[in-house]
Amino acid sequence: MKFRKALSVLATSTILAGALSGCTTSDKPASSDSPAQSASAPASSAPGNSSAALEKLGLDANFKFKETRKIKVEVYDRGNPGGTKPENNVYTKYIKDGMLRDHNVDVTFVPVPRWTEGEAINNLLAGNQAPDISLTYSYPTIQTYANMGGVLDLGPLLKDNKDLLPNMWNYLTEANIYWDKDPSKGTLWAIESRLNTLNRTNTFVREDWLKKLNLQAPKTLSEFENMLKAFKDNASTLLGKDAAKMIPFSTSFDVGWRTDHLTAAYVPSNITDKDIYTHDFDDRRFLYPNYKEGIKTLNKWYNQGLVWKDFALYPAGDKTEDNLMKAGYVGAFMHNWDYPYRNGADSIQAGIQKLVGPDAAYIAVEPFANDAGVYKKFLSGPVDRKIFFPATNKEPIASLLYLDWISKLDNRVFLQFGEEGVTRQTLPDGSVKTIAATGEKIMNSPANIDYTITSNGLDIGDPAKTVKSIANGYAGIDAKYIEKANQITTHDGRVGKNANVGAIKAEDGQGQALKEKRDTLLNKAVVAPVDKFDAVYDAGMKDYLGSGGQAIIDERTAAWEKAFGKETKLK
Repeated sequence: MKFRKALSVLATSTILAGALSGCTTSDKPASSDSPAQSASAPASSAPGNSSAALEKLGLDANFKFKETRKIKVEVYDRGNPGGTKPENNVYTKYIKDGMLRDHNVDVTFVPVPRWTEGEAINNLLAGNQAPDISLTYSYPTIQTYANMGGVLDLGPLLKDNKDLLPNMWNYLTEANIYWDKDPSKGTLWAIESRLNTLNRTNTFVREDWLKKLNLQAPKTLSEFENMLKAFKDNASTLLGKDAAKMIPFSTSFDVGWRTDHLTAAYVPSNITDKDIYTHDFDDRRFLYPNYKEGIKTLNKWYNQGLVWKDFALYPAGDKTEDNLMKAGYVGAFMHNWDYPYRNGADSIQAGIQKLVGPDAAYIAVEPFANDAGVYKKFLSGPVDRKIFFPATNKEPIASLLYLDWISKLDNRVFLQFGEEGVTRQTLPDGSVKTIAATGEKIMNSPANIDYTITSNGLDIGDPAKTVKSIANGYAGIDAKYIEKANQITTHDGRVGKNANVGAIKAEDGQGQALKEKRDTLLNKAVVAPVDKFDAVYDAGMKDYLGSGGQAIIDERTAAWEKAFGKETKLK
């Protein structure tokens, strides 16, 4: 009853927060279902080589269930035009057939909207409808439901069944598996998938426009700003009859992600690990010191007519901005490190070349240095999505075997590249080249990361061949663009460290609400009149901090000092 009441309270507060922010959420009543006995049974004894232990789990010597088990697995739905159904396609069939063949596990995929995944998984958990294998980028969401008994503790399950999972343990290693383990309680609510490359974002500009205006690729903030002004002032030269459609710089409602290189340049070079940890619960870094000055620069550009005036009007997943880029109207933008080169024949690069000409292209540039003259990028640790089992999971062993199967090299490589001779070609040097996929063989996400959930990014088992394969992996795109983007995105990067000091209670239930406040604050600040910027930004920040942000900072600070004392750096 305690869990049921807690879920109902959270569901009600989530609905209220959604109503206040103009969003809607599910108000399905929570149930009092608890995990079946099978969820805890494996913790009592490790299988090892014991046939009796395997027999107790219902497995044969090959880790195959004697009776078919059924599990549901979350998969992101990106709503790709021309894509396939995320829950039913060539790649889901490969997984389903393989799991039945190897483990006698019947898999059903449950699509969750990628661009609102945090809200969606909240609603599914509140309604006791989350898939047996769930994932999210929001650890506070997991922690919230774990505190109410709504998430399985993976610690004993992983420890006592380790011998069943050689592929997962070898691939993720203890670092990723135990990344989120509570240092005092020992609980483990999620494991972190492996981020194979730390590539995050890049700044892109139209290479052909630079050539037309006899400009060099910008290497400083002032050069970048002057370039944007040159694009605007020469709209007729660059766009002819479409000059009025000129967009020197584009961004989206997600200002925090989409202007990351600019804002990072304003963060002091001497920021400590302590400062990062205590202010890093927002993954857009917008609580970092001096971040406001980066947004102030964007505000200035907006008021000078250099920024797409409608950027805040389109929600996540909307393709309007992409289409403007494909049409050739956008001079510069920041986005995922390879964004203009993704999706083969439907890529932004292919689109502008089709409409504008073969010389039209975006190229990655590096114009934003910090106070030490370093092009600092704040990079993630080697972790990605958080994988967890809701308490309603009645088949935890089958679910663990799924994670092991999906971590096996042969399975990962097939999912990343598809069929030899059809969607991939192995070159003489051992690297792999992607062949543009059509029809049912199209991948809805880069390298099928929505299915390789323990892995994000290419990995063919050999680091050198993997790097070459990355450059080869963009059908119809000259490898030189990929190589440059790959080099710049992590240059002068500061890799995230794991300051695991335990759960921060102040974060419970705050993830989605604070995210929405952050996005609203940044959107309003960018479009404010220049003389109103400080007032708008400061009022929004005051509201954010007063709505739970400051409490999180304070609790994180206390937790850091308890764990590390006066130390400000992690080893």
